[in-house]
Amino acid sequence: MSNQKTFKGISSTALHSATNINSEDAHLVPLYATSTFTYSTTEEGMQRFESKDKEKIYSRWANPTCKAVEETIAALEAFGLKDEKGNQLELKALLHSSGQAAMATMFLSNLKAGDAILSHYSLYGGTYELMHKVLADTGIDIHIIDMRNVDEVVKAIEQFANIKLVHIETPANPTIQCVDIEAVTKIAKEKSLKVSVDNTFATPYLQQPFKYGVDFVFHSTTKFLNGHGTAIGGILLGKDIEFMKTKVWKWFALLGGNSNPFDAFLLLNGIKTLEIRMERHCENAKQLATYLAAHKAVEKVNYTGLISHPDFAVAKKQMRYDAPVMSFELKGGLQAGIAFQDKLQMCTRAVSLGTVDTLISHPASTTHHSVPKEERIKFGITDGLIRLSVGIENIEDIIADFEQALQGL
Repeated sequence: MSNQKTFKGISSTALHSATNINSEDAHLVPLYATSTFTYSTTEEGMQRFESKDKEKIYSRWANPTCKAVEETIAALEAFGLKDEKGNQLELKALLHSSGQAAMATMFLSNLKAGDAILSHYSLYGGTYELMHKVLADTGIDIHIIDMRNVDEVVKAIEQFANIKLVHIETPANPTIQCVDIEAVTKIAKEKSLKVSVDNTFATPYLQQPFKYGVDFVFHSTTKFLNGHGTAIGGILLGKDIEFMKTKVWKWFALLGGNSNPFDAFLLLNGIKTLEIRMERHCENAKQLATYLAAHKAVEKVNYTGLISHPDFAVAKKQMRYDAPVMSFELKGGLQAGIAFQDKLQMCTRAVSLGTVDTLISHPASTTHHSVPKEERIKFGITDGLIRLSVGIENIEDIIADFEQALQGL
């Protein structure tokens, strides 16, 4: 990353950060569909194995197409940021086969039996299950609190001396709650704790957690970074380059959670339009949230761009624009929500988020169905909550579809 090109704009960064990964003068980064790599001499092979980058050896360890994605996302997360010495911030990224794989690498490379993790009480269902059904079985303690209350963060850190990692998901899935990254990180760093942030909903276009001194940033690249729903993926980025190239890489390689060149190729080309897609996503979300908040059938809208949102100020502080994911409840509860979804004619009924089309899902029966109901309710994930990822269709058509689906509810 030391010779990483720097640009004045995010789109330029997305388009041109990895163009040097090309041995045949192709316009686009090629798809290196190979399991292993040859070397001209034994000495060359020895040098590759001795290198901490482990490039051009075996695609489970590293692959040029995957590296192009890693360098691009690292450039986006570090865009415009400086390190402690005032130099361009350098990051190391590792591309995984899924968000869950990247999350597992992050947790397992930083925690061991007897350690503890502190996190917020509104989390993606897969993260919650990974913590409580995998990490807990290895002897790692899980502490879930409302991290929007910094006093609770201080109290938890003082109470549980074995906390080693503070994990933040903001905006959180699916309640769209926001945690103050700067405030929580400052508290954690006073106790020399590491901090990780799930930046999936916001993307580096809307939010850059490394600006506030965090140690790791995680993405499910399946979502907005890909943008087209064509490939599963996840990425873990860290600012301690040595740690990322040694201990973190070892877990990454031995767990076998690496991505593959085809999915990486699809992801890399999706990232190229990130800025223009996010602009449309965000503008559409703003208009749709305003429409829903004024609708007589709607009880509540969770969207950070509404001044009624309890975390409105935090979102404005740390995000460039409001993320294009929201959730809402209808006055008629669960049955009204079912009727609404079944009547949709254009918007898509599907889990996941971040694709170019508008996606509608019911968290209680899909993404969070494995979370105990009493926990869900405490987190704000009620039976009638509907989550939507706003697409880039013409806003007039999105609202028209909602209008006809809401009639009579």
